[in-house]
Amino acid sequence: MTLALPLSIQDLTVKADQIRVSILDMLARAKSGHSAGPLGMAEILAVLYFNVLRHDPERPEWGDRDVFYLSNGHTAPVLYAALAHSGYFPVEELQTLRQFGSRLQGHPEREKLPGLESTSGPLGSGLSQAAGHAYAVQHIDKQLDRFVYVAMGDGELNEGNIWEAAMFAGKYKLGKLIGIVDRNYIQIDGQTEDVMPLDNLRAKWEAFGWHVLEVDGNNVASLLDAINTGKAVAQKPTVILAYTVPGKGVPFMEYDHKWHGKPPTAEQAREAITFINATGKAAK
Repeated sequence: MTLALPLSIQDLTVKADQIRVSILDMLARAKSGHSAGPLGMAEILAVLYFNVLRHDPERPEWGDRDVFYLSNGHTAPVLYAALAHSGYFPVEELQTLRQFGSRLQGHPEREKLPGLESTSGPLGSGLSQAAGHAYAVQHIDKQLDRFVYVAMGDGELNEGNIWEAAMFAGKYKLGKLIGIVDRNYIQIDGQTEDVMPLDNLRAKWEAFGWHVLEVDGNNVASLLDAINTGKAVAQKPTVILAYTVPGKGVPFMEYDHKWHGKPPTAEQAREAITFINATGKAAK
């Protein structure tokens, strides 16, 4: 077993753009799926899979691995891209997204792909799953030494079971649990603060007994620093409010909630990929 060395800050930025290109390509081929959230979360998944997580694509069930739960399952393209680029399955298989018989369905199905820890789709359930896992690590099977990570959408925080799980994690001081909220301020019907206001999110999470960090979710250095800080907080679960740009990297998608559940056409994908490749090279 050979674990890959963590990527540098510069390489993580490049990896995030590679993930974006894959997202655009697979969505255009599928002609369905969600664009804005997956594109905005590219840095989060790049940091997790190429620097933070202790994992081995050759041994997905490795007992000493860290685990990651994607609660906002509709952002599956970003997870599929991260898994493929990590080596869990061929990158070429990304082209089968949402096709009949494909292992890459619109929402992740745990038993279909290596590297998936849960089936996700019903919003609000991922934090409960992750909190239960973290409880088992800290209070039942104490021989396990792993961190449990979970990503949530901000619109997803409208679900009541998120806050039930937050109470549970706070009560049992689940320091091995790190939540990441994709705070992009959009959901399918519009701006989150118009649909159902969420702020002050810091105060809400702190009231439930969590350590709260706020970062630029499209800055890999800031994300790394926040995660490492969270890992050092032993007596509380940590939540990272990661402020991201929906549709990040694609000018005609950025900040537009209409791209929440809309895929690009083939022509739009080519335009976006060309832009990402050009700006990525300029940034090196």
